[in-house]
Amino acid sequence: MDRRKILLILAAVVAALGTMLVWLYVRGAEGRAQEQFDTVKVIVATQDIAAGESFTAASQAGKFEKRDVPQNVRLTGAQTDLNGLDGKVALTPIYVGEQVISAKWGGTGDVDVTAKVLAIPKGKVAVSVNLTDAARVSGFVTPGSEVAVLVAIGDDGAGYTHTLISPITVLGVGGTSTITSTTTSKDGESTTAPIPQTLVTLAVTQRQAEQLLWASSYGQISFALVNKDSDLGNTPRVAEQNLFQ
Repeated sequence: MDRRKILLILAAVVAALGTMLVWLYVRGAEGRAQEQFDTVKVIVATQDIAAGESFTAASQAGKFEKRDVPQNVRLTGAQTDLNGLDGKVALTPIYVGEQVISAKWGGTGDVDVTAKVLAIPKGKVAVSVNLTDAARVSGFVTPGSEVAVLVAIGDDGAGYTHTLISPITVLGVGGTSTITSTTTSKDGESTTAPIPQTLVTLAVTQRQAEQLLWASSYGQISFALVNKDSDLGNTPRVAEQNLFQ
């Protein structure tokens, strides 16, 4: 094969490679352009969210909305609905316009509590009650939990127990302090025992705040931890007369 034929073959190969490279570039450009127009709905913050703020409280305060974003700018872990982060708190501040990603949410023990800012849902007020471990479900109640409030009024057979409010959202759980309880036996002997109590802050309406204040002043209140599957109804008061009914 003479030199001219070899050059012609090489030129044809180079031309074919050039054509293929141009075709691949055009295909890639078309794909990149298509990604800019293909969108997906993700959850975006509409207000600033402080570190330590619970997802439930932020959601109830209307701090999220769904927006269309291009596929190529969707962040890894971006949430597409409001059901995946229940019970979580923000680990770092989240600002207006940010995509809500799972990596920025975690448990209450993963965030600096000194950075926590209380987020009160619209139309609600925040009140705190002091409860023993048993009354707050042995510590299982955390920020974002939903609880029912039960109250026990009176004693010596003249009292009753009833569900006062249900459900309400827990905004925060404070530090634990210890009080001393003294009991006296029929023989007149006194016994003292330390009882740990913890402040729990709730999001309630004005009327519910008034009910809680009265109930905690004249009776004993306890929490029942609830979820969306809990069966809660308007049951009658439980007293000595109907205890076993």
